[in-house]
Amino acid sequence: MLQKLPISYNGLDASQLIFGCMGLGGGWDRNAIQPEHVKEAHEAVEAALSSNINMFDHADIYAFGKAESVFGQVLKERPTLRENIIIQSKCGIRFADEELGIPTRYDFSKSYIIASVDGILSRLGIEYLDILVLHRPDALMDSREVGEAFHQLKASGKVRYFGVSNMSAGQIRLLQQHCHEKIIVNQLEMSLQIIGWLETGVHVNQLAARDNIFPEGTLEYCQMENIQLQAWGSLAQGLYSGRNIDNESEQVKATAQLVQKLAEEKQTSTEAIVLSWLMRHPAAIQPVIGTINPTRIKACAEATNLTLSRDEWYSLYVSSRGVSLP
Repeated sequence: MLQKLPISYNGLDASQLIFGCMGLGGGWDRNAIQPEHVKEAHEAVEAALSSNINMFDHADIYAFGKAESVFGQVLKERPTLRENIIIQSKCGIRFADEELGIPTRYDFSKSYIIASVDGILSRLGIEYLDILVLHRPDALMDSREVGEAFHQLKASGKVRYFGVSNMSAGQIRLLQQHCHEKIIVNQLEMSLQIIGWLETGVHVNQLAARDNIFPEGTLEYCQMENIQLQAWGSLAQGLYSGRNIDNESEQVKATAQLVQKLAEEKQTSTEAIVLSWLMRHPAAIQPVIGTINPTRIKACAEATNLTLSRDEWYSLYVSSRGVSLP
């Protein structure tokens, strides 16, 4: 049986799947939002809601802010929606300023975090975020300064909960040492293709561990500290669920065939197989789905009614890794 999700926000339980809003807003350009982009957002949001998905993941950089702006338009046109959904957004990535010769960088300074939240709330047209997530680790992070920013945002009512993305256990410990607000989320890249989070445990005392970049102990730390693991890239960009794989490796093709076989046997979608594989793990991982196609959103939602057996789970895992377990 799947572990019960530990996250509940002010009495509103989070859905097992999260709708990732990166694809909203008409693309990564500076063009104005068009009526068709608002219509597309309405259709995607409705597909998510009708599939019992009530959690929406943003970032201030998505489509240069347009993803949040178009979602804000949806909220404006559906005024009762806000109090029935969970909204999280991320900050901390600053785009390059080519005119000044400044590269893309990360910024967890107090002033930048607070200003970022003000921008997020303005684009979404809301008064508070359910969760603020720090997007990627800032090499110059001062955990005391972050703690001050979080305290101010909490006290002002602008943010209710806080999380991180792409952080190791050590980085979270350091942040938590000087931050009185508990970190409740860690969003990491995890999928049937990106399996370093599993290989770290399997390769304990193995030479194969040398090539694994996933930080050891992070999965276990998050489980022990009740930090919700969210999986970005959970569908592996359709690698096993319909994307053209003619030029992919034999192990990718074999895994895609196995996914298709299981989907046919269980009379479900290939997306559901891929996502249920993640959700079968006892860490109660929340996959973030990035598609805005209503049909595919509904196909993903079929995962919530599916539990793979141990044998099925391991068959997919071994197929993805391409070699037998040690």
